[in-house]
Amino acid sequence: MPLPDTFLWGGGIAASQAEGAWREGGRGPAVSDISKYRPNADPKDYAAQHHVSLASIEEAMSDPDPTFYGKRRGIDFYHRYPEDLALFAEMGFTVLRVSIAWSRLYPTGEETEPNEEGVAFYLALFENMRVHGIQPLVTLAHYDAPLHLATTYNGWTDRRLIALFERFARTCFERFGHLVKLWLSFNEIDSVLRHPFTSGAIIEELVEGSLEQACYTALHHQLVASARITAMLRELHPDAKLGCMLTMLTTYPLTCHPDDVAATQAKDRLMYHSSDVQAGGEYSPLALRTLAQRGVTIPIEPGDLDILRENTVDFVSFSYYMSMTESVDPTVERTPGNTVFGVKNPYLPSTDWGWQIDPVGLRISLIALYDRYRKPLFIVENGVGMRDVLTDDRKVHDDYRIDYLRSHLAEMIVAVDEGVEMLGYACWSPIDTVSLSTSQMSKRYGFIYVDQDDEGRGSGERIRKDSFDWYRKVIASGGTDLT
Repeated sequence: MPLPDTFLWGGGIAASQAEGAWREGGRGPAVSDISKYRPNADPKDYAAQHHVSLASIEEAMSDPDPTFYGKRRGIDFYHRYPEDLALFAEMGFTVLRVSIAWSRLYPTGEETEPNEEGVAFYLALFENMRVHGIQPLVTLAHYDAPLHLATTYNGWTDRRLIALFERFARTCFERFGHLVKLWLSFNEIDSVLRHPFTSGAIIEELVEGSLEQACYTALHHQLVASARITAMLRELHPDAKLGCMLTMLTTYPLTCHPDDVAATQAKDRLMYHSSDVQAGGEYSPLALRTLAQRGVTIPIEPGDLDILRENTVDFVSFSYYMSMTESVDPTVERTPGNTVFGVKNPYLPSTDWGWQIDPVGLRISLIALYDRYRKPLFIVENGVGMRDVLTDDRKVHDDYRIDYLRSHLAEMIVAVDEGVEMLGYACWSPIDTVSLSTSQMSKRYGFIYVDQDDEGRGSGERIRKDSFDWYRKVIASGGTDLT
């Protein structure tokens, strides 16, 4: 079955990993500006990479040198976006996922009026995309909350952030809604449970009580905020759509032992915790029972459940990079994934960062999600980070990336043939950007090589990789030619 003519092809980037210009245009400090590249740290040690303290925040903010703070410079998309958009258009993109830096519009998050320089930047970006025939898919919160909200409120643990986020979202809908019809509220909203500071602006040493309780409190506030702005968007722009975005951490039992199957089932129950609310309109009673047994309560206030039930999302989007397995055996080998650790699958190969490559897992994920929610799906992150080599003649021969994407797209098409309704596919990422997890440039995903190393050295030149021409052919064929 061919993909529908309306199927959107493209890629995705995040403001915090691409824009740079962290002190330009009135932008305020964001939690992403604290992320530090640690050349001597194990890139697979996510706990070390993401842990933040008041002391490390003070140290980072007193250091004006961006050498080890890669997200402060990104790839200079802030200044070079016309060049980058032209390259995306050359590949035939019909969609580009971007995010709006909250602190570029509201530097501290508490201002009553937006920063007009920030508004002007995004207006120019979206207008340029329109000229190229590229539809924006815009994420409102993508790991870059204003730093002030972390140090003043301890982030999303404080319910007052709901109103501040609503103000930010209203500005985005009112000022950009004529150009943007596809929105996402929170990137990988479930990730606050894995990296609380990055996703929830939570500083652990400011937490009273358990960190797990703080994370689920923050998550509930984000879910309520997402439902509120869904209602707002429908009032302001009835023709627009808003989706949720989850981390699809597809997990298999390591063995057919019933205990391994039960452990996997329990893990899945919490993986779907957020999307069950956003797409289904209510918390799973089984998930709530599991949390209660762990001493976690959801801080539901009067009216919250009505808001969640009445404002479910229009579509479900997700990231998929790898799968993992689960076992009750404490001696089994574990391996990194998308900011998580899972039991290593002996049947799958791994990248240099330990992520296991599983194309069939994408098909399994699509079928599971569509069967569960019966809403259109959108793959908004899928790709492989590798150490690309720039040859002497300025080429990058990345057959490994083509192989990865070809095999995953083939499985996506099988899922569509089996009846899954899809809106589009946006790979991560179409151009090399600074890595979320390690703040490196050397972990590259793009079809376009950016001449910049882990410490910011390089010309910033954009160079087409072999995969660039391959993806252009895929798009031109509507996905029928993956050779």
